[in-house]
Amino acid sequence: MLDAALWVITNIGAAFYNTGYAILNPGTWLDWSDPVAKVRFIYYGGSVEFFFVVFTTFLVLTGIGFWKRTFLWGLVRGLEGFANVLGRFAAWAGLLMVLQQIMIVFLQRIFRVSEITLGPFGTVFTRDLSWYSEELKLYNAMIVCLCVSYTFVQGGHVRVDLVYAAVSHRTKRVIDMLGSILFMMPVMVLTWMYAWFFMWRHLVTPKISASDNLDLLERKARILKWNVETIGFSPNGFDAYFLFKVLIVAFCGCVFLQACAFFWRSYLEFVEGEASAGKYLDKDKLGDAEAERAAEIH
Repeated sequence: MLDAALWVITNIGAAFYNTGYAILNPGTWLDWSDPVAKVRFIYYGGSVEFFFVVFTTFLVLTGIGFWKRTFLWGLVRGLEGFANVLGRFAAWAGLLMVLQQIMIVFLQRIFRVSEITLGPFGTVFTRDLSWYSEELKLYNAMIVCLCVSYTFVQGGHVRVDLVYAAVSHRTKRVIDMLGSILFMMPVMVLTWMYAWFFMWRHLVTPKISASDNLDLLERKARILKWNVETIGFSPNGFDAYFLFKVLIVAFCGCVFLQACAFFWRSYLEFVEGEASAGKYLDKDKLGDAEAERAAEIH
């Protein structure tokens, strides 16, 4: 136990140095014209060092927020605002998905068209109708991955209320804080670890493994090159499945940020009491507006 505690404290201390070094030396990991910088980016994106940088940042921001609650409310509003903007934008993929499906049905069944050619800005893009049919999965994945935090902010997720509805306001906030720390964050960290290297294995060659250490990856950098996945499930089908891997990583990041925001909101509502429930919460009110207009008419 003592060794584990010492390891955690050491890594938290090292996180300050690692953060400072990364900010002051961006070329060592962002200059992708240098293959070594690219492999450093890949390695550190799923590393223990990166985990403790994120964990320490969360601790520091939480500590400042405990001292100054207005700062914490600002973080909550910023993260929830980001989730809402991203989700409301990505939700339009649902309309695009419906329109494209209608277009495919008409072109295939009525006009007997087998492929579609687009030529914007002098570039010709020709794909079989089956490509566009399989692409619909991407729109569905965008809605799931990019709207998940938005749905959480809006309260549209499924909640199984066994004891939650019957307990007091402060008990609910304690349950919410524990849920954020013990469930949302750990699950997203684990999913990120798998998704990060899963994504990069479909973007570069030679294959990157989570067990590769930095020295090995820097040696691999000499033969590292882009090898973006372009294999479809059918001969003329959608061939950009690497985008699904990118969306998984984006999903993990969005949910983790929302877990932080939910923890901070739950803490603030616990401290400030029941009157602060839903404070600054930007919820969609389309249904309420329609109800108000209907009431005015009648």
